[in-house]
Amino acid sequence: MHRHFRDCQAWRDEGLPLSTTSNEAAKMFDASLTQYVSWYDDPQLGGLENTLKKLKEADPSFVMGHVLENGLTCMATGLSAKVDLGFKSYIDSMVTLAEKSNITERERKHVNAVKLWTDGYSNEAAAIWEDILIEHPTDMTAIKMAHDTYFYLGKQAEMRDSIARTLPLWKQNQPLYGYLFGMHSFGLVESNFYSEAEIAAKKGLEFNKNDAWSTHALCHVYEMECRPDEGISFVTRTMNDWTICGMLACHNFWHWAVFYLEKGETNSALNLYDNQVAKRVKSGALLDIVDACSLLFRLEMEGVDVGSRWNDLFEICRPHLEDHILVFNDIHLLMACLGAKKKDVADVFMESIKNYVSNNLSETNKRITHEVGQQMFEAFQAYDEGNFEKAVELFNPIRYRIVEIGGSNAQRDIFNLFLIHSCLKSSNKKHHALARTLLLERKSLRPNSPMTERLIGQSLQKHYLGEGHMI
Repeated sequence: MHRHFRDCQAWRDEGLPLSTTSNEAAKMFDASLTQYVSWYDDPQLGGLENTLKKLKEADPSFVMGHVLENGLTCMATGLSAKVDLGFKSYIDSMVTLAEKSNITERERKHVNAVKLWTDGYSNEAAAIWEDILIEHPTDMTAIKMAHDTYFYLGKQAEMRDSIARTLPLWKQNQPLYGYLFGMHSFGLVESNFYSEAEIAAKKGLEFNKNDAWSTHALCHVYEMECRPDEGISFVTRTMNDWTICGMLACHNFWHWAVFYLEKGETNSALNLYDNQVAKRVKSGALLDIVDACSLLFRLEMEGVDVGSRWNDLFEICRPHLEDHILVFNDIHLLMACLGAKKKDVADVFMESIKNYVSNNLSETNKRITHEVGQQMFEAFQAYDEGNFEKAVELFNPIRYRIVEIGGSNAQRDIFNLFLIHSCLKSSNKKHHALARTLLLERKSLRPNSPMTERLIGQSLQKHYLGEGHMI
């Protein structure tokens, strides 16, 4: 991993001066940023959390140190100033410190962006980070925070273009340069430029075989092009390279399991859940939580009895049921409530959603929750209650807006499958016909998909049974 962390002069030489006189603070800022970009806890520094602690100890008044720590809390999507008074005090302190300090305009914009994010205005925060990049295209803090924000908002073109317009302005010898290719690859694969994405991801891995985000982007290529055997081979032979990046390892194991689900090898997917995903989800990280929920729900749609696994997962989800930071998180948390048969908790969750969207719909996530999320939640409740007709009627009208809840195309595929399974289980013949058309659509996008062929077989069985034919 990158070990030559930049001091104050090195940051000035790159045109990104930091308002601190402490070389140790400047180096710990670089070390923290490096771990954030690489999804890696550096054991020599005690991991990212301990590095941030060292950063603040070196210079408690270093504004960008507070910006990075608070920004990372935002990007972890576990807290918001709206729901956590302790975190709000950190944000207020950051803003007060910035107002009293002699800092650069670039740093002041970072403060404003993080403040907006925590207030619920993530769109506006991303716009400020993009504004920084116009004059400072090598500001990796702005690049990565904008990239992650676009991911959370499902803004695929913005995620792609943000990297495309800054990458040519970097020099190959600049720190963290190689990580740009994984980010660029991910924007490309989300925009359906699969061959270009594959090239970019492999270039990122040429720079650094431990680049877990490039590994992740290449997994997306194999998933979207329905190349599960290549995907399984790739993650198997490179496992020692990407598992050291503990912040993303669970997600890459999720991809591995999804490759098995595509092939119909549910026992292998379940083993990965038990041996890798379940033990990593105990970290409490929201990315790990949603992966675990998604995998169990997908297994159940494949007809697998997951036993009591939902109960353990529900307890990990429980502390976040009233956070309401991202619709994407909330729908997976609801899956855990329903999977664990906690109907009373699901009802309380739905009531808290109604309260959440009762005011100030100008906030990004509140608006998306109101316009898209609530209907999704109701559809999943209906499905859980066996009212598949209602699930279809609720979900089908919003299916082209699901992208707005964030996540990736591969992650959101669970909602395509949810609608197809709802149609197949519905007693309404029109819904069976809808299932067939959705499957034809899916076949055109994934022409070599074994899963699609299995679902087409179920659809045909429904059709012939519905028509009274013998099979």
